[in-house]
Amino acid sequence: MRGLWAGLRGLVIVICALFGSAVWTAAASAQPFPSRPITLVVPFAAGGPTDTLARILSERIAAELHTTVVVENVAGASGSIAGARVARATPDGTTITIGHWGTHVLNGAIFKLPYDVLADFEPVATIAMGTQLIVGRKALGANNLKELITWLKANPGKATAGTAGAGTGAHVAGVFFKEKTGTDFQFVPYRGAGPAMIDLVAGQIDIMFDQASNSLPQYKNGAIKAFAVTSPTRLASAPDIPTVDEAGLPGLHISYWHGIWAPKNTPKDIVAKLNAAIVTVLADPSVKQRSAELGQEIPPPDQQTPAALARFQKAETEKWWPIVKAADIKPE
Repeated sequence: MRGLWAGLRGLVIVICALFGSAVWTAAASAQPFPSRPITLVVPFAAGGPTDTLARILSERIAAELHTTVVVENVAGASGSIAGARVARATPDGTTITIGHWGTHVLNGAIFKLPYDVLADFEPVATIAMGTQLIVGRKALGANNLKELITWLKANPGKATAGTAGAGTGAHVAGVFFKEKTGTDFQFVPYRGAGPAMIDLVAGQIDIMFDQASNSLPQYKNGAIKAFAVTSPTRLASAPDIPTVDEAGLPGLHISYWHGIWAPKNTPKDIVAKLNAAIVTVLADPSVKQRSAELGQEIPPPDQQTPAALARFQKAETEKWWPIVKAADIKPE
């Protein structure tokens, strides 16, 4: 009998433990989101254009969600280290990432990734539509795009172009520039556009194909030259910079858009809460003004939805993957 009672008592203890665990799990899952701080992973070094956007938005998103948003820079491998970290994160909305055309489109065509840029993330919101500038060090012996192309052809293989790493937007844009102009120069990879810009200002490298948000402040301060903007229209915040079409290189159009993603299987209600907070922040006049100063445009509300970001990312993938693969662009 003692053995029987001991066995029954052990069974009761196990059942109670399991019941208690179930109750605790249910209570935990019932907690309103967010019950913990949110980590916003930036796939590049601090000080770059993506990091700047993240920091503009993070404080305001935190205020909307009544929590803390911690910006974490996870640089390396053109943003794919950060991508893998977020793809593996618990899908509870407390780990999200900011990314762009390079990290969530180009990387899928260039790298052998441990994740799928489309299938392993939940789109949250499109946050900015930007473009690139073709810029150079202040002392460079060229004052417009045609003169830059002439100078590059006169110095084949000698000029240096800074990038945020192999396969990034700056690298891909440089490859297309080479093909369109018949020029040749060396790529110098950095851990982000911020460090690359520091060397451009210092005259350590010659040119960059850089996000407007990173280059405009330095251009306006007179620290670098700007030769063209890679869009069909001029920037409202820098109307003196000609488009590539006007400057003599028609068709080199590159849109450097940004978005926010969560890990795959993040509950739809959490994605909706994140999106609602971001949409509110993007409507703030001060955010719009700050974005415009950086050469970024806030997309209209109908393009800020998770579904809109999913459609746009898919369309960009279908457009750019064949181009990148045909150009045989590979990690260096």
